[in-house]
Formats: sequence, C-alpha cells, structure tokens
Amino acid sequence: MSKEKNEENLMQKIVSLSKRRGFIFPSSEIYGGFGAVYDYGSYGTELANNIKSTWWKAMVQKNQNIVGLDSSIFMHPRIWEASGHVGGFSDPLAECKECHFRARVDHVLEEEGVFADEKMTEKEINKLLIENKDKVKCPKCGKSNFSEAKNFNLLVQSNLGNFTGNWDKKPTYLRGETCQGIYVNFKNVLDSTRVKVPFGIAQIGKAFRNEITARQFIFRKREFEQMEMQMFVHPDNAMDIYEDWRNKRWQYYLDLGLKKENLKWHQHENLVFYAKAAWDIEYKFPFGFKELEGIHARGDYDLTQHSKFSGKDLSYQDPKTNEKYLPHVVETSVGVDRTFLAVLTEAYIEEKLEDGSERVVMKFPKKLAPIKVAVFPLLKNKPELVKKAKEIFENLSDKRMCEFDDNGNIGKRYRRQDEIGTPYCLTVDFDSLEDEKVTVRDRDTMKQERIEIRDLESFLEKNL
Repeated sequence: MSKEKNEENLMQKIVSLSKRRGFIFPSSEIYGGFGAVYDYGSYGTELANNIKSTWWKAMVQKNQNIVGLDSSIFMHPRIWEASGHVGGFSDPLAECKECHFRARVDHVLEEEGVFADEKMTEKEINKLLIENKDKVKCPKCGKSNFSEAKNFNLLVQSNLGNFTGNWDKKPTYLRGETCQGIYVNFKNVLDSTRVKVPFGIAQIGKAFRNEITARQFIFRKREFEQMEMQMFVHPDNAMDIYEDWRNKRWQYYLDLGLKKENLKWHQHENLVFYAKAAWDIEYKFPFGFKELEGIHARGDYDLTQHSKFSGKDLSYQDPKTNEKYLPHVVETSVGVDRTFLAVLTEAYIEEKLEDGSERVVMKFPKKLAPIKVAVFPLLKNKPELVKKAKEIFENLSDKRMCEFDDNGNIGKRYRRQDEIGTPYCLTVDFDSLEDEKVTVRDRDTMKQERIEIRDLESFLEKNL
C-alpha cells in the first residue's frame, strides 16, 4: 500500500470529500452561498464535538486549577474600547482599479514573497505597496494597479438594543474574540470558586470578524469558533509558566495524532507593546505552514485596561502573603476550524491496494472519529439478519456513536465508512445466527476477524 498526498490538489480533494460525505457544506448554498461562512454536516458536527471535548479534557478536566466559562457573544461596547479593538483592530484594504476587487494588502504582498508585519501603519503598508507595485497582482484579474491602502476595522457591528433609529448611540458588536469575556469575568470566577493564582479560565465559543478576503476553505472564516485558555499568574512566575504551557501545547498536538514533521514553531519578533513573548504552533496545511495555535505572554495589559475603563479594582490579594497585584496573563488560543482542517489534512490518505484498486480513507485518531462503529446486516432483505444487526447497534450505541447501514453491497459500505473514518465495521451474516459471532473489519489494516457478540463491548473498550 502506498500513501499519496499531492499538495497541489490536496485541498480540492479535501473540500470535495467534506461536502460529499457530510463534513462541511457552504452556508446558504441554495441561495448561491455566503462568502467565507460554512456549515458543519452530520459527520462534521461529530468531529468538531470530539475535537472540542478532547481540548476541554486536556485543559479543564485534567487541570485542577483551570475552570470553564461560557460568556456571552454580546458584551458592553466599552469592553471593545478597553481591549483596543475599536481603535486598532483592522486590516489594510486596497481596491484593484481595473476590476474593483478589494484585497487585503498584506496577503497580496505575501503572495509575492514580501513580508508585511501586522502592526505596520497605513503609511508603512503603502510604502511597501508602492515599492512592489509592478509585481503585486490582483488575485481576481491579475493586473497590478491598486488604490492606496486603508485600514478596515474587523469588528462586526450590530444594532442590538437600538430600536429607535438613534444611530448616535455607540454600536454593539459581535465579539471579535472570546478572551475578553474571560477577562471581564476574572473577579466573578475568583469570588465564586476556590481557585487561587495561578489559575486559568477556559472557554469554547463563537467569534466574528469582518475579514476582507477570507480564504483557504475553513482556515479563515468570518464566523468561527475559538478554544482559549487564559492563565492568571504572578508577575514573577509568568515566563516560567509560559514556557511550561508552550511545552504542553506542543505535546497536545502530538498526542492528537499530528505528525511532528508537520508542526513547527514561529516566534513573533515585533511584539505589541504590552506582550512579553508570543509563539505560534504552525501546521503544514495543503497551502503551507500556517498558524494553528498562539501561545502568548500578555503581561498585565488586559486586567489593567478593564480596570481603567470599568472603574473596578481587578487586582488580586494573595491570601497567604497579603501581597496585592494585577496578575499577568498567559494565553493559549486555537480555532476549532483550524484544528478541524489540520485533522482532515493529516487523516486524508489515498491507498493503492494489493488487487490494484484504490481507496480513500480518513485515518482519524480513533478518539476523534465521528462514527466509532458501523453495523451491517449482510443482506437488507433478510429480516433475521436485519433484526440481529439492529440489536447489536442498539447495545453498542449506548456508549459511542454508531451507524447502521444496509444500503448496497458490503464493499461499497466499507468504502463509505473508510471515507468518514470509521475505525470498525461489524457484519452480521447467516453464520452469526448460529455461532453468535460477527465479522469485525479494521479500517486501517482492512483485516477481518470473527468475534463473539458477547465480547464486542470489551473489544471496543480496549481498542477505541
């Protein structure tokens, strides 16, 4: 058997399989779609839920000093002023004078090998654009004729609560990131639980950004889901704890099943003024190495800003030493969608079999597989086989996601389950009615063995 990953068309294959097998659909497709917004199908929902539960277990369940939170998508507008999003959360936008396509300047520069730092001013971005004007081409028409770049704010505005048409009021926003909900609940968590510094607050939730040129399938979306943890620490211990979390998060992806050669570190050299350190874990997506997760040492900026803008004292007093200080923050932040795409990329395998045929198989880690077990009756028109298979399905589905499938021949059913990454397929045949055994087929090796029905639960508990 051979593994083939042609990087030139791998993304196209992943996108095709995602729709065909019910992982990901373009949003509002019957209306022509809605740019950079996607819906998770039945198997995609299960895979995303497994990704989130795996992260939650690693961050909250396995750590005594990390607790969970689910803050609101809508928050007081002043929060986004305090965080700097209203004044400084923007991307450089330029318009092609030939076809009027609006492009994100740092992206079109990057395509030509010109690095544009995210903290550059409009003037600095435009200087780069002028210096490279002849080789920077429009992604749509290919011409090199851009307007001057202007900063475009990424916060998505809403008219929530404004029923009077009084547009002089400050706008409400859909949150641009989930971590602000953690910062403003710092005191609530501290006062309502038994946590003491150092402690963390973890959250999984939706965020929204007015991306100019969202691209690369689900890698960059306008509506996305984040998994973030903010660890509140003593200033003297911040960098030691930061390095500890860098090691933990790297190991997490290895444990998740991503290959070491597909991961690498990227250090941010030009830090924002308040940051102490910032590293990204990058994954080798079909379009190259890009950010998967960011691990940041944020100093005391966040609690300082919210103390200032809210007028509330967010300092922490140590119960043993009585020392009073504003905790520093160590942040880990990753997108569900980017993890999902990395898992899809890692799992997608094209194999040439011994008989000369080929198969596509999604070799998900078993803990992430959307469906753990598929149960087949050998023939759908034999009531006794169907009845037996449904009994097995009912018993096994108490503890895991299972699927009952009696459509088509066994070979076609195997191929369907391979493409959704099901680790085990169980076939009930006529011998099963006599010997109380079923044929169990392994996704990865395709080997088959007969196992007693009464032993199926222990077999699955051991192997899943």
